[in-house]
Amino acid sequence: MGKQIHHHKTVNEKLAHEIAQLKRFKFAKRSEQLSPDQASLLDDLTDTDIAAIETELEALRPAPVSSEARRKPKRTALPPQFPRTLIHHEPCNSHCQCGCVLKRIGEDVSEKLDYTPGVFTVERHIRGKWVCDQCETLIQAPVPAQVIDKGIPTAGLLAHVMIAKFADHLPLYRQESIFGRAGLAIARSTLAQWVGSCGVQLQPLADALHDAVLEHGVIHADETPVQMLTPGAKKTHRAYIWAYATCQFSDLAAVVYDFSPSRAGEHARNFLQDWRGKLVCDDFGGYKASFELGVTEIGCMAHARRKFFDLHVA
Repeated sequence: MGKQIHHHKTVNEKLAHEIAQLKRFKFAKRSEQLSPDQASLLDDLTDTDIAAIETELEALRPAPVSSEARRKPKRTALPPQFPRTLIHHEPCNSHCQCGCVLKRIGEDVSEKLDYTPGVFTVERHIRGKWVCDQCETLIQAPVPAQVIDKGIPTAGLLAHVMIAKFADHLPLYRQESIFGRAGLAIARSTLAQWVGSCGVQLQPLADALHDAVLEHGVIHADETPVQMLTPGAKKTHRAYIWAYATCQFSDLAAVVYDFSPSRAGEHARNFLQDWRGKLVCDDFGGYKASFELGVTEIGCMAHARRKFFDLHVA
């Protein structure tokens, strides 16, 4: 009888714990999903609405009686490295109404921030030809090295396209439209060729960073899904980007990203190769094969904390 009561008590506690978890997942605030340091997606909209309301209130507010009555906060000066265009505003007439000549005694200066989108400049590389009248030897300076041989983009334009695509998440078809509005017709296929050429040129740097990360004894690893559209396919499928980072106590702060079309564990093994250090990761099965080859498994503290958090809430 006592064993049966203990069994029912254990089952009731288990069911109560599961019900509490389900209630929390469905109704409770999920505090672990949002970091306090992460900005809200609606912050920009809120700031815009506040600025619009303040502008309307400022227009309705009566003029102040004295300038000393209310002091406005000092505006942050614009960066000095930006080029300045001087625009002078002078009276149309240099004579006073009484007939005397006006004398300039000073000036008030205010700065406005302007932006000119899509400003392109053209570099004309002129290589002079020099010849010796005596022996008729022709001498000419060599062609400067370029990222794309015989291509029209400079390193600066290529850097802009790459940063816009990968850092600002601006697809090439949108960049094509932006360039078109500036009066420059660059096909999306051409931009894609530029990006591919840059990837080939940057591969030695990526390999060097890969080797530098593997020189450390402790590496953090994680993977995240991305949607990939295979050429010719009608639907996207899930691919993965694997991140391998040095720990916070390392002299080198570096992260290497490795793309793979699937989540198979062979991608982790191919990246780590002969590395036999300590790997900090979650309990994903794709890392298990590396542990069998000599890599030391270090559990993720965030995942361990989550279990205690669930017990505390339940």
